[in-house]
Amino acid sequence: MNRVWLKSYPPSVPPSIDMEKLQPLNVMMRDSCVEFSDRTAFSNMGARLSFTELEQLSARFAAWLQHQPGLKRGDRIAIMMPNLLQYPVVMYGALRAGMTVVNVNPLYTQRELAHQLNDAGVSLIVILENFAATLQAVIKQTTVHTVVVTRVGDLLNFPRSAVVDFALKYIKRKIPAWHIEGTFNFKHVLKTSEQLGFEEQQLSLDDVAFLQYTGGTTGLAKGAVLTHGNMAANLHQVICWLSPFVGRGGEVMITALPLYHIFSLTANCLTFTCLGGENVLITNPRDFPAFIKSLRGLHFTVITGVNTLFNALLHTPGFEKLDFSGLKLALGGGMAVQRSVAENWKKVTGSPLLEAYGLTETAPAACMNPLSNLDYNGSIGLPIPSTDVAIMDDENNMLNLNETGEICIRGPQVMKQYWQRPEETASHFNPPGWFRSGDMGYMDENGYVFIQDRKKDMILVSGFNVYPNEIENILVEHPLIIEAAAVGVSHGHSGEVVKVFVVTRDSSLSEEQVIEHCREHMAAYKVPREVEFRKDLPKTNVGKVLRRSLRA
Repeated sequence: MNRVWLKSYPPSVPPSIDMEKLQPLNVMMRDSCVEFSDRTAFSNMGARLSFTELEQLSARFAAWLQHQPGLKRGDRIAIMMPNLLQYPVVMYGALRAGMTVVNVNPLYTQRELAHQLNDAGVSLIVILENFAATLQAVIKQTTVHTVVVTRVGDLLNFPRSAVVDFALKYIKRKIPAWHIEGTFNFKHVLKTSEQLGFEEQQLSLDDVAFLQYTGGTTGLAKGAVLTHGNMAANLHQVICWLSPFVGRGGEVMITALPLYHIFSLTANCLTFTCLGGENVLITNPRDFPAFIKSLRGLHFTVITGVNTLFNALLHTPGFEKLDFSGLKLALGGGMAVQRSVAENWKKVTGSPLLEAYGLTETAPAACMNPLSNLDYNGSIGLPIPSTDVAIMDDENNMLNLNETGEICIRGPQVMKQYWQRPEETASHFNPPGWFRSGDMGYMDENGYVFIQDRKKDMILVSGFNVYPNEIENILVEHPLIIEAAAVGVSHGHSGEVVKVFVVTRDSSLSEEQVIEHCREHMAAYKVPREVEFRKDLPKTNVGKVLRRSLRA
């Protein structure tokens, strides 16, 4: 195929990566810990974790895993926590022990949590105490047999660790009462495993590193099978793209997006660990005044986020007074970056806000704007090294430049398959091996890709995928609702929000009651913001609801 995008590459970026140099993630992490031993790898709430400490603590956790009865190489280990120092310790430890990591959104309801744990066949979960009550309610119906509970302060410095834990439990009351038989305490695990022998696993690029869950059009989340090879390839691709502009061993990355999300996991946690940079973990990015306070005095060089995060920062008093003199890169992904936000960002910080594109299934990076670009261009960028992008019609024919079709991706970072979903896998790959993204767009004569619309009915709320079928299935469980349809409507803050159309059995049902029903059964970002009652819903001649008509 004609790779027109290569002519737009920065001179120092190669067209492809050296596949012979790829190594499993545990080897890449070990090498970084040796090379950057004395540097800070992660920081959070005033505490710092050096690369040496990361290596030591992750080895202890890996050793503990290897000595647990009923656990073996390849088993799935779930992590359910926000951005804390414990996350990289557990994640790297699990990979070093040869386990597969399953990232779990801490905002999940009981229903959502039970589905993911069972679908992945999770054996062990490491969970923040704040969310243990949710696990308690469903654990007997899941495959989980071992639970490790951690507290926010477990790896913080004393006395802050004690103060934070006390405040969360007794003052802010953020920890609901819970009781799960036989749980292990994270700090105790690290202490008791210090003397245990650890055997570093000899992993191959075909071993599964992550089961990374993404929404499904059937209403059920599905796991993208990402191997060590997929992840290592994407890390090399991203590093090739960044290397002319960011250095090794000196960058300070602001990590506000949750590490359980593929964007932050790869672009922040893994990439900058390999580069020897410091990840500044923001535990609660929704508290923007506190977020700004944590940035004061920091000479940060890189920040990633979604459009809503950048927009909120710009509208938080005090942001404009921060030190942006070291800022080299602001990268937006997960949802479209709006022109007004990008232009305002550059005006305030002096640095362009560049857009990138990817999916959970592509580990995630597929396209990125060159870091040499100084202004917003409305594009998701160019295909990164060793990545092919084609625009295709429904018959898998490649379209011409500037013609709109489905964005299809081929490269070493593309997932192996969906976990235990052969039909889903087959429907997303066409015979020549292209992954069909479901996004509609076009490529211009310089190789830049532009998204125009989403092919399916997915709703994108602050960078998180929300699927209408899931919303509708929960709505019709209400005894007074006959039919329901969910669509996305534009919203200035979160890009889109969910609006639902409801046909009821009883006109007394109120909008507040519908929303409350949803709150009980789904994560907050999925809950409808608008409810419209109708006598009927528009349908095709075979009875399928016409969501397009409802959006119009």
